Amino acid sequence: MDKQDGRAAGEPGDVRLDGPWYETPASGWDEWDDDTKGERGAADPAHQPARVPQPRSPATRDEVYLTVQRSAAFQEVRRRYRRFVVPATAAFLAWYLAYVIAATAAPDLMGHRVTGALNVAMLAGLGQFATTFLLTWAYARHARLHRDRAALDIRWETQELTGRTIR
Repeated sequence: MDKQDGRAAGEPGDVRLDGPWYETPASGWDEWDDDTKGERGAADPAHQPARVPQPRSPATRDEVYLTVQRSAAFQEVRRRYRRFVVPATAAFLAWYLAYVIAATAAPDLMGHRVTGALNVAMLAGLGQFATTFLLTWAYARHARLHRDRAALDIRWETQELTGRTIR
């Protein structure tokens, strides 16, 4: 695809202009009055200019967001989030603090060799990394299975109520 500046595709500075967001003109750019006809006028059934809904007043948006925040669906998403995050955070902090306290209060225990040069402190430290990755995986899985669909539904409803479009 040749660019508007004359460069061919694949040259340095290559910018692709074939994304889906370029297919719909910005509001007012490709629109003609009913009595004016251009190359692609209002009479052309194959080309209908995009009609972007006008946003409502800020007070109305504030009311919409407050209504959504008070809704049962939003409260359920927040409850599911807290039900996972609070215990997971408490467990991880307890595990981390136990590691730090054991390292300072019981150096003999932490220095006990398990095998070769590997001691309890090193195993516990590696366990911290493993726990971090495990907790990240568990959080992403929980979000995907228990919250993402409901949160997306709330987002779409909110966007429809405020008159905004998402791309």
